[in-house]
This record gives sequence, C-alpha cells and structure tokens, in this order.
Amino acid sequence: MASVESAGALPSAQAGIFDREHTVAKAGFNRWLVPPAALCIHLCIGMAYGFSVFWLPLSRAIGVTQSQACPDMTLVQELFTTSCDWKVASLGWMYTLFFVLLGGSAAVWGGWLERAGPRKAGAVAACCWGGGLLIAAFGVYVHQLWITWIGAGVIGGIGLGLGYISPVSTLVKWFPDRRGMATGMAIMGFGGDAMIGAPLANLLMNYFKTPTSVGVWETFVTMGVIYFVFMMIGAFAYRVAPVGWQPEGWTPPTVKKAMISEHHVHLDNAHKTPQFWLVWWVLCLNVSAGIGVIGMASPMLQEIFAGKLIGLPDVSFNQLDATQKATVAGIAAGFAGLLSLFNIGGRFFWASMSDHIGRKATYYCFFLIGIVLYALAPTFAAMGSKLLFVGAFAIILSMYGGGFATVPAYLADLFGTQFVGAIHGRLLTAWATAGIIGPVVVNYIREFQLAAGVPRDQLYNSTMYILCAMLLAGLICNFLIKPVDHKWNMSPDEVARYQAELARNESAIQHGSFGIGRGGLDAKSALFWAFVGVPLAWGVWKTLESAVKIF
Repeated sequence: MASVESAGALPSAQAGIFDREHTVAKAGFNRWLVPPAALCIHLCIGMAYGFSVFWLPLSRAIGVTQSQACPDMTLVQELFTTSCDWKVASLGWMYTLFFVLLGGSAAVWGGWLERAGPRKAGAVAACCWGGGLLIAAFGVYVHQLWITWIGAGVIGGIGLGLGYISPVSTLVKWFPDRRGMATGMAIMGFGGDAMIGAPLANLLMNYFKTPTSVGVWETFVTMGVIYFVFMMIGAFAYRVAPVGWQPEGWTPPTVKKAMISEHHVHLDNAHKTPQFWLVWWVLCLNVSAGIGVIGMASPMLQEIFAGKLIGLPDVSFNQLDATQKATVAGIAAGFAGLLSLFNIGGRFFWASMSDHIGRKATYYCFFLIGIVLYALAPTFAAMGSKLLFVGAFAIILSMYGGGFATVPAYLADLFGTQFVGAIHGRLLTAWATAGIIGPVVVNYIREFQLAAGVPRDQLYNSTMYILCAMLLAGLICNFLIKPVDHKWNMSPDEVARYQAELARNESAIQHGSFGIGRGGLDAKSALFWAFVGVPLAWGVWKTLESAVKIF
C-alpha cells in the first residue's frame, strides 16, 4: 500500500485555497462526505425546474393585482418596456436559456473543470447562479426583461452547467465500486430542488408582497444569497481522491465485462467515436420525451380529467367555471409536484440499479417500459382512471430522471474515468437540444389539435404515439452501442503522464487506499447528510401534501 505522503495529498506551497491540489483528501477522510457536498450544489441549481412559479407574478409586476398588458407589443419592445407587463410566453424563454446555457457551458468548460478541480468549479457556479439571481432581481426592480434574461438566464445558466458537472468525475473516482449509485445520489438533487424551491419561493413572495410589489425581486435577492451560501459550503466540502486511490480492501473485478472498459479515452478523441454520438442520441431522445411532459403536466391533467378531479365526472374542461378551474389547477399543481418526486427518486433508484444490471440494460428498461406506458396513456385517459394515468407518468418521470443519473456511469464504463466529467459536459449538449425538441413537439401538436377542433380530453393522444416513436429510435441507438475500439484508448504512458501532471508528483502514481478507507456514517457525515436531508424532506412533505388532492 502506498504511503500517505506518496499520495500527493499535501498541497503545494503555491496552491490557492480553490486550487485542485488544495482539495486532495488526506488520511482519515470519509468519502461519504462528498455526495452531500454535491447535493448542496445540485439542490440549489435544481430550482431551474421550478422557475415557472415566478411567471404569473412577473406577468403583473407593474399592474400588481392584474396584468397591465400591451397586446400589440413585439418581443423586442417587450425587452425594453417599462410601462407594460411581460407576457408569460416571453418569460418562458428563460427555460430555453437555462438548458441551452447549461449544456453549452458544461461542454465548453468541462475540460477546464478536470484540471481546476470541483471546488473552483463549484465556487464559480455559486457566483454565477447566486449572482445571476441578484442581477435578475435588479432587472425586475427596474422592469427590464433583457437584464433579467442576462442575469438568471445567461449568467445563471453558466452556473447551472458548471454546478451540474462539478461532482461527476470526482464521485466516479471516489466510488469505483458503485459508480451508478454515487452519481445518482448527487444528480438526484437537481431533480429535487423544485420541490424545495417552488414552495419556498411562494412563501417568500407572499411575505414580501406589498400594494406596490408582487415580491419577486425581493425573493430573487433572498434566494440568491441563500443559494450562494449553500453552494459555497458544498464547494469547500469537495475533496478529490488521490491519484491511484481505491477503496480499502476493494480490487477491480477479475471477471471482465465487455461494456466496462479498463482503459481511458482522451477528451479530445471521445467525440470522434460512434459510441459518444449514440449515447448522445440515447440521452437526447429519452430526455425529449420526458421534458415535454414535464412542461405540460399541469394543463394535461386539467384538460384530460377536468371535472373528474373535483367529483364532476360529466363536466368537461370548457364547462368548468372560473372557481372550478382554479380548484382543478391547484390539484394539477400537485400532479406536477408528484412527478418531481418521482423524478428525484428515479435518479437514485435507476442509477443504483444500473450497478447491478448494467447501464445498457437499464436504458433498455427506460425505452421498453416507456414505449408501453406512453402507448397506454390514452387508454388510461379514456377509462377515466386517474390512478393508472398518474401512475404511468410517475414511472415515466422516474426513468427520465434515471436517464440523467445513469449516463455519467455509462460514459465511465465506455471511456474510462480519467475524463468522464469533461466528456459528460460535452454530452449535455443533448440536454440542451432536448430542451427545445420536447416542448416544441408537445406544445405545437397540442396547438394544432386545438385548431383542428379535437376535444380537450383527447388533445394529447397523437403526442403520446409520437413520443413512443422517439423512444423506439432511442432503443435502436442503445442497441447499437458497443465497446469503444481499442485504437482510441490512451496508452499506459499517456495516462501516467496525465496523472503525474494532475498530482504534480510522479511518485504519486501508485494504487492503494492512502489511509482513506471505505468510509461510513460517522457523526460528521451524519450531520452533513442531515444538513441537506432536512430541506429535502420538507420539500417531499409539501409535495405529498399537494399530490394527495389528486385522488
């Protein structure tokens, strides 16, 4: 076993507090402190999913009690107006900015993250996300939509990308024995913050609102500060494993698996392989199907079940009065929250399951089960069964989240662990693409069906079958994924030179536990898990409180 000193654990004299060398773990470190550090960041940036809670209040930022609309105003005029309220559709472009910038920044700066380390990336993400909300608050205060877009959408979107990928490579290296579970624990946070952030935002807006303010800019400031603090705690808690570290008593499996490579593919070559693009399409198609449903979950339940949600089975959506529609909308919000709960649970469940059945088999489950459930959804709707309909989409959203959490381990299996964070960053351009494809497919088909006079309870039938076709294409892509050709693998000398550069110490390239065991639930890790677990539990409770009204 290599000595602690040979692990390169001590930072160099020149290393700054944010530099990678300063974050190399020392003897006695507990690796189970790393997942809650990642959750500190992911539970903050995941509020991107819950941002729609601000749309209606922002649409009456000037009128306060009712929107001061200017119907003939163009989008360009809307960016600079100070006398007219913004349209909900224009505010919705924030989602596009979030996910396009997330994918773009992850792809551009993924390589830098591998060299700089997760602490520096996490700190930059905290500044961008927290600072972006502060800039957005100023934009709301002076009523300039372009400032709000730049603050939360552009600067905040860059923070989303860096924060999202900051723990991936680190966790894969800390948990070589449980790759899927490790990334699932962290990435589940991104799917779960909407459960915390949305009700928190509602509480804050109600607290801050006055006769002259809807309370949004004050809420942005408060949440920006809270998120900055939480994310910096996570960034400072990050530790990277010494080069060559492996859990005490653990050795790589002697039984070789065809889909798990023992070699590493350089970042510059990964995108040249067919495997990268097949996984890209696998993720894109799985996410496109799920993200379209997320965006329309609330209106979909309202239009399909309408009066059935409030004990009036023969009343269609158009026959509901304003009070009844408000009640139905509140119930549908519980449906959206329930989907969020399954989104986060699926990230942990499916990623952990992939450690046992393999990543390829896990994606086969996503596509095959998804095709069946999407195909049956119109039947469940026609039967009027809320239980079957909601259950089907709950499972679908669990697989949507599971796809995100499983893909880092899939990449590590195919391309090795050395550059997995940066490769994952480039792959997230698939998410940015899906963020456009999914909502466009669902929203525009709905509008086309409405224009054609299709009853509201049947608006989504054709959409479900189109989503089935998308999942079928993803199934074929997954089938075509084979091990990476050996010509793309780095030689042992190339790997050693790269690791020596990271460790800044040639003697560090050894294998052992370096005095760092497998870790476990000691007092320190229990407190850190409680620190992230308590707000998460509160979010789950609030979600279940709303969701129970569906039935």
